[in-house]
Amino acid sequence: MMYILSQYLQFPFVQYAVIVGVLIALCSSLLGVTLVLKRFSFIGDGLSHVAFGAIAIASALNLTNETPFVMVVTVLSAILLLRTGQNAKIKGDASIAMLSVGSLAIGYLLMNLFSTSTNLSGDVCSTLFGSTSILTLTKGEVWLCGIMSLFVVAVFILFYNKIFAVTFDESFAKSAGTNANAYNLLIAVIIAVIIVLAMNLVGSLLISALVIFPALSAMRVFKSFKSVTICSAVLSVICALIGLLIAIVAGTPVGSTIVAVDILAFALFTVIGIMK
Repeated sequence: MMYILSQYLQFPFVQYAVIVGVLIALCSSLLGVTLVLKRFSFIGDGLSHVAFGAIAIASALNLTNETPFVMVVTVLSAILLLRTGQNAKIKGDASIAMLSVGSLAIGYLLMNLFSTSTNLSGDVCSTLFGSTSILTLTKGEVWLCGIMSLFVVAVFILFYNKIFAVTFDESFAKSAGTNANAYNLLIAVIIAVIIVLAMNLVGSLLISALVIFPALSAMRVFKSFKSVTICSAVLSVICALIGLLIAIVAGTPVGSTIVAVDILAFALFTVIGIMK
């Protein structure tokens, strides 16, 4: 198996997949802890379905490079979602449900109406579950992922203290002079960027697992915000790498395999947490 793996790793498209997979896993895990603690975990689902709808629109418009368009639509939706969630008439969970279901339905409808592909079911399945799209990345897409990942990590490190304050006690942060709304908006925008980057890795339906599982696993063992965040990042990268390599060698769906490894890690950390 190691020999087969070493042979695969000589191909540039496999190297690109590993680089992008590790970067996406790292970025996804950083804000996963914040989303879990703020009980806003399902924002990943809502925005991933928006990204699916944006991809359908880009396909209908015959855009050659759909990533910038999908990125803009998803970021704007994150801002709209945050603003709507603060509306007394439409609570956060209701606005996520509306955006999620509506985007998914419209996206699938557009794919049916405007698709020129002979394998529509395959295209939809690939978009929803990741399939092998991670193995068809170009050098330009790898560079884009690298730049955006660097941006996400830099923002998280730069505003770590503010994100920590907003996560644990938003009311106190506001009373201390912190613009909590601005940092909530920053978190939503970063999550939108991560969603778009992660679609090639695990597909739009499985992105939340990539964001949430490492954070939940780390919380089984560690208690402080910093230790949970570090553990979550390391665990996410390891699980993504193992899942990606297994998928390449065994020919299994990339997204589903990575999530399966994350589930096993969660089970292991739960046992360790009980035994402590």
